[in-house]
Amino acid sequence: MQTSPRAPLPPPPHWYSPVTGIYCSKHPAVDLPSDPLNDAVSHLFSRAHGGSTALLDCPSGSSISYSELRSLVRCIASGIRSMGVSRGDVVLLQLPNSVYYPVVFLGVLFSGGVVTTMNPLSSASETRRQVSDCNVRLAFASSDKCEMLKALGVPAVAVPEDVRSASRDREFVEFRTLLSRKFESFERPIVKQQDTAAIVYSSGTTGVSKGVMLTHGNFIAVCELFVRFEASQYEFPTSENVYLAVLPMFHIYGMSLFVLGLLSLGSTVIVMRRFDPNEVVKAIDRYGVTHFPVVPPILTALTRTLKVANGSGLRSLKQVSCGAAALSRKSIEDFVQTFPHVDFIQGYGMTESTAVGTRGFNTEKCRRYSSIGLLAPNMQAKVLDWKTGSFLPPGSSGELLLRGPAIMKGYLNNVDATRLMIDEDGWLHTGDIVHFDQDGFLHILDRVKEIIKYKGFQIAPADLEGVLITHPDIVDVAVTGALDEESGEIPVAFVVRRIGSNISEEAVMDYLAAQVAPYKKVRKVVFTSSIPKSAAGKILRRELKKSLTSRL
Repeated sequence: MQTSPRAPLPPPPHWYSPVTGIYCSKHPAVDLPSDPLNDAVSHLFSRAHGGSTALLDCPSGSSISYSELRSLVRCIASGIRSMGVSRGDVVLLQLPNSVYYPVVFLGVLFSGGVVTTMNPLSSASETRRQVSDCNVRLAFASSDKCEMLKALGVPAVAVPEDVRSASRDREFVEFRTLLSRKFESFERPIVKQQDTAAIVYSSGTTGVSKGVMLTHGNFIAVCELFVRFEASQYEFPTSENVYLAVLPMFHIYGMSLFVLGLLSLGSTVIVMRRFDPNEVVKAIDRYGVTHFPVVPPILTALTRTLKVANGSGLRSLKQVSCGAAALSRKSIEDFVQTFPHVDFIQGYGMTESTAVGTRGFNTEKCRRYSSIGLLAPNMQAKVLDWKTGSFLPPGSSGELLLRGPAIMKGYLNNVDATRLMIDEDGWLHTGDIVHFDQDGFLHILDRVKEIIKYKGFQIAPADLEGVLITHPDIVDVAVTGALDEESGEIPVAFVVRRIGSNISEEAVMDYLAAQVAPYKKVRKVVFTSSIPKSAAGKILRRELKKSLTSRL
């Protein structure tokens, strides 16, 4: 009996090697500076542009021009050197967003110092821990934090929220003095690309936060491979772009954009101290904002606000980009329907990759709203089976590994954790479950550590959350695993009900059961007033697990 020959398999795409398992960027490589003495701040200021206003305070309208920015950065560098900060010393920034945040940050780097950042809402014990871990030499903080820092033995300089208060309030005299120093007396030390520039603490969503050491070379990479590369994909002049800065500048997402990359383009950054959806709408219309980087909670709140106003206004807005945490399909669809004139993209990055990973890019022929984009230039990836360790081709889901010039130097004072995160070949094990489609676009599924193992089955919490959030009586949801003697783990849903809703636990479970495989059914529902999340919008599942433990 003769059989017809099988059709030959299609050749693998040029951006994936079935021999090595390596995915390469589909974008052309970007030339990065080879001079080892090219520090991040000098690189940033070397980029020519036609920008005028660099930073503008949203409430007051006070601003800092690009010519002033360069001068102020040098003044801060000179000033802190006179206060005893030497090359390699760590300076803490415990500040809310302000026009002065990038000034201080860049000033510390230019002096040869190392920045470590903190959420200004951090507790005294959290501050004490980071101050000790980094051996902080000096701090810049909001006026209400200065006494606490001084009690910890750290000299602290109070930083004003805007330009106007800086010029008049007595509590900011020391800061004004720093800004008035003459740069001529400043002898700048040699700063190398491989030198540590910042220690940024990871979110700690699944464990204790660790200090991520990022170099000047890493920051140059984020400018060139993330911010400047993305801007080069569009036709309009970058100096005409206006960005709204609501994301916290102490977090790597906001830092990479508003403190570093965008200032190399000549774009204007409108600084908001805190997120309020109604104030955001006013700011976008008032200042003609063209670009708005967000995290999922901000995107959801903005969509709801504009739905009430029937989507009116915001005609200046060209692009909204979302990152830092997983986004449900429903949230994407709601946004795109509410803002049909706005280009929506997602991106992916980690603190450990200096926010560089992937970036979305839409064309008229190809719109991948649910994808987190293509690999950034100069970056490589692998997708590994998290059980066997073998590499996987396009279409198969596994753990994402990244390699490239943006990968961190390592974790501060933690060699063992560094070795677990970065292998001997330089691959960063992200812990995120992803797959590449046949066109090279990356899709994220969940975290390896967050996978629920029910009777041997693997359940991704994000899969269940994506279904549950579509219920009209559910406004927010998170799923985690609870230990179970018989099954190993069972899925538990934490649900925030719509105001006025009396939806029951049984109704929630039945709604999900009708749309997923039997083994994926939620076995318990906990109604709550809110879902614990990090500043970047990531669900803090460890807090949910603690809550479950306390209920037992």
